[in-house]
Amino acid sequence: MENKHYFYVLECNDYTLYAGYTNHLERRIATHNAGKGAKYTKVRTPVKCIYYETFESKQEAMRKEYAFKQLKRSEKLNYIRSKAHEITKE
Repeated sequence: MENKHYFYVLECNDYTLYAGYTNHLERRIATHNAGKGAKYTKVRTPVKCIYYETFESKQEAMRKEYAFKQLKRSEKLNYIRSKAHEITKE
């Protein structure tokens, strides 16, 4: 069984962004929406996943999460848009 590691971005019900790491994306989103995820998302449900990337290792995914969190909101949104554009070009 392949072990995947995800960096993901959620949009909360107040339109703020939350970035995180998980090795089981669907379960983690369900946990956030059940109010049992991160303290930040607990009061901002429902959340929806607006972006994710898959990595071979936990370290790679967590590095991406950290780098993303250093960006300003506008830079985060531009990053997500640019990656979505790359996917639609293929």
